Amino acid sequence: MKYFFLSYLFIGAIIVSAFGLRGSKSELPPIEVFDDMDHQAKLKYQAASEFFADGRGARLPVKGTVPMGFEIPAKPAADGEKPTRFAFTNGLSYYQTGKIGDFYGDGLPTEITSDPLVYNEAFIKRGEQRYGIHCAVCHGASGNGKGITSKFGIMTAFNFQQAGNTDPANAAAFRADGAIFDVITNGKGLMGGYGGNITLRDRWAIVAYIRALQQAAKDSGATLQ
Repeated sequence: MKYFFLSYLFIGAIIVSAFGLRGSKSELPPIEVFDDMDHQAKLKYQAASEFFADGRGARLPVKGTVPMGFEIPAKPAADGEKPTRFAFTNGLSYYQTGKIGDFYGDGLPTEITSDPLVYNEAFIKRGEQRYGIHCAVCHGASGNGKGITSKFGIMTAFNFQQAGNTDPANAAAFRADGAIFDVITNGKGLMGGYGGNITLRDRWAIVAYIRALQQAAKDSGATLQ
């Protein structure tokens, strides 16, 4: 019985603490039963640290790594390499947004002159690789919208292989190149944006690969549903 009453008192104390003291004011720090990792050991930027041999808390990036959303340029800046090849979206051009004015454009952008986008095998291969990493899990390897996530109760993603997918007059199935690019960048519905994960050039490569998937299905006479 002793333990029963002690447990009873303990539960009562919890209830009183949770409800009876709510709204009270105090200059003391709050009592944290579970801190939820609010307080962690860390070093602030430009702070000194005796842990490292150079005495600096700030560390250089791991050798060979680049910031998320960027890639190593194929040519050095001294050779005229343009930063737009590997930058985040930071402009209003068709290459940057997929739009021409207020409308989605179609076709690959042509304003990149130093390293233009060319619809060739290498470009499509790059799109296939990026698509496999970021898109196939939901949209499926063939683009039919039945990726692995559909097997776990997640709503089926957009089907790029549905009937009428290459007909601009079919508003339900057709998506302009610029519209696909915009969704990759900003997301839509349950899909989050990948603008911070996939470079501008790679987003267009994915668009080119989706078109290749659609053309292959059309040539084979099999529209995947």
